Amino acid sequence: MHTNDQPSHQRTGAGRATKPGVKHISLALQGGGSHGAFTWGVMHRLISEPRIYIDGLSGTSAGGMNAAVFADGFLKGKRQGAIDALEAFWMGVSGLNTMPRVLPRGLPGLSDGWNVDSDPTFMWLDHATRMFAPLQLNPMRINPLSDLLTDLVDFENLRRHPQVKLFVTASNVRTCRSRLFRTPEISVEALLASACLPLLFEAVEIDGEYFWDGGYLGNPAIHPLIHECDSSDVVIVQVNPMNRPDVPISARDILNRINEMTFNSSLVREMEGFATITRLIESGELQNDRYTAVRFHEISAEAELADMGALSKMNTERPFLEHLHQLGYETADKWIAENFDRIGWESTLDLTERFG
Repeated sequence: MHTNDQPSHQRTGAGRATKPGVKHISLALQGGGSHGAFTWGVMHRLISEPRIYIDGLSGTSAGGMNAAVFADGFLKGKRQGAIDALEAFWMGVSGLNTMPRVLPRGLPGLSDGWNVDSDPTFMWLDHATRMFAPLQLNPMRINPLSDLLTDLVDFENLRRHPQVKLFVTASNVRTCRSRLFRTPEISVEALLASACLPLLFEAVEIDGEYFWDGGYLGNPAIHPLIHECDSSDVVIVQVNPMNRPDVPISARDILNRINEMTFNSSLVREMEGFATITRLIESGELQNDRYTAVRFHEISAEAELADMGALSKMNTERPFLEHLHQLGYETADKWIAENFDRIGWESTLDLTERFG
């Protein structure tokens, strides 16, 4: 992240200071409930790598919270501050867990792994959200995430650092348009709006407008990373599976797949556009200084996350979050080992195959 006291070694781009041998990337962070702990692990590994510097962050829902907590932690304590902040946030999330354990979880041979789709408690919650409006389920409008974020993040200080490139997306309920909150606009309300699932929470009001989860219209937004950040390498941290081997049959699995497709649709549309522009630039058909080739990368564990089941996104038990963190850390570690030399030179993600 950009801070005023970043050491000056070489100057590139718009006056950016960069160390020799350090490669700059921007991160696009998807939302996905508690599966955002996978992104926590990915970010932990990336910021622990001294050869990588993160120029900008665009996030939605849990991805937006990861981004804001990370940026605030970085301002307070550089790389270690970001690492510590993310751990404090996710351990705080685990402390908010009020779901009683009914069936054993995460025990190979003794359970369905981390899948909680058959757990009576999670089944009840899933059923309740379809039968009752958020105000009926939560008449006191209690959102413990609000207190956790307020305690952890110094929003006033964050807003005073516009050089930190942070973007959080929410969906305007009335206009069906996405709202992009930039660093000077980031607040606890903006983060809650970005993560507002309409079956669980009332729409969040900001400046007279009402917002739901940003995943419906931008999960996450890619364009600000390209147009407002220095790095030409964008790493997408994918949480919602794009591909599933089987066609869903049960009502829950059908609804889950509908949600996955909906929450991936905005990303697919945006990336289809970038894929077209990239092909035209590489073929020489598009020769215009307004367009610059952008290198795209992806870090994901699609098969592993898909196997965890639809309701696992509501599971905030500490062992589960720690498992996701470890999965994210190891996945990012493998990605760095296999792709570091290609950063700054070429895409490691085939846009046409993935999104075209």
